[in-house]
Amino acid sequence: MNNLTTPRSLVLAGAFLGAFTLAAHAQQPASPPAAGAAPAAAQPLPPGSPLIGRPDNEAAAKLAPVAPPPLAAAPDKLPLAKLKVPAGFSVEVYAAGMANARSLAQSDKGTVFVGSRLVDKVYAIVNKDGKRQVKVIASGLYRPNGVAFKDGTLYIAELSKVSKIEKIDDVIDNPPKPTVIYDNLPKDEAHGWKFIAIGPDNKLYVPVGQPGNNVLHDDAHGQIRRINLDGSGAEVYAVGVRNTVGFDWNPETKHLYFTDNGRDWLSETVPEDELNRVTKAGEDFGAPFCYQGNIIDQELGWGKSCSDYTPPVGLMGPHSAALGMRFYTGNMFPKTYKNAIFVARHGSWNKSKKEGGDVVVVKLDKEGKVKSVEPFLTGFLEDNKYVGRPVDVMQLKDGSLLVSDDWNGAVYRISYGKQKVAGQ
Repeated sequence: MNNLTTPRSLVLAGAFLGAFTLAAHAQQPASPPAAGAAPAAAQPLPPGSPLIGRPDNEAAAKLAPVAPPPLAAAPDKLPLAKLKVPAGFSVEVYAAGMANARSLAQSDKGTVFVGSRLVDKVYAIVNKDGKRQVKVIASGLYRPNGVAFKDGTLYIAELSKVSKIEKIDDVIDNPPKPTVIYDNLPKDEAHGWKFIAIGPDNKLYVPVGQPGNNVLHDDAHGQIRRINLDGSGAEVYAVGVRNTVGFDWNPETKHLYFTDNGRDWLSETVPEDELNRVTKAGEDFGAPFCYQGNIIDQELGWGKSCSDYTPPVGLMGPHSAALGMRFYTGNMFPKTYKNAIFVARHGSWNKSKKEGGDVVVVKLDKEGKVKSVEPFLTGFLEDNKYVGRPVDVMQLKDGSLLVSDDWNGAVYRISYGKQKVAGQ
């Protein structure tokens, strides 16, 4: 494990436009040149742009990041009627009106915290007098995607730092400004937003994605770090990680499992996103040299062998954008779901026929590898267009499951059997 207590110089400097801006730009038709004028030279793409490496053909030229609506959907515009779950389950709106709702965490008192990526806010969903209310508990932040909770303290991960708010439930109506505990993180926009979680070892795990689609990078990128809850003792826990936006610990083995998004522009069908398992600190999962455990990268993999890296325990579909995941440990759902993994697949953008845009349940075999991947919550993808995009999943204390949707700015609740539900 590499110690990270001293600052690192960044090899790749600068930032690239956010996904919203890139998608909007990429989908604008070019203005025709004036009569007799020479064609304008193509403008270079900014560093880290997801369009770098896009093949020069008509089909690929139609593909670009999908810009989400800038505002949260009105409650009566949510796609609830389109959503499907297995027999015996039901899905409802848990809370709405949270633009770009992303990662989820829950306090001991039941408050649900919701991060965001394209706006500057962290939200709290609180239960008061039998009603659920949404509050903004932090604003003016930069890509506050990750949230985690432990012993009364809320942790928030922005692009390049991690902060905390202590005794958050006690100050929920007038929270103070978050206090920075760790800021030795790169500022690259590409894959810079972070999912965070606290492990069984009482340490905070923070990923640092590759600073581009498929690039050689310095030793401050392409990894998962862990730090003490006061921000000290940073160390690299896993490397060869392209972009993980979701992880959790197996309740039986305590091994860390994480989703990892494969590179773009190799083809529409490969590589598949990965589900990986860390069995010991320091493991290398191959990126950017090897993807899905058996594909040597055609640009960077010369002289490399996939056998030198830890293979995934399962594959999650090509460009499906497998993000948030949680092991299910509750008692509400049928026993067949016990210790299975729910994974939110945000959905592809660089694929003509979109894949993902759903929540799947992953069941493991006795060796901890993927035995099956089954649909669980579907309906976000209609006629190859998104009506919603799931980002994260989280089990509530009663055993029901929450699913965030950044497209609509909402959180849904999935329950099994007849349940008494608090008012909206």
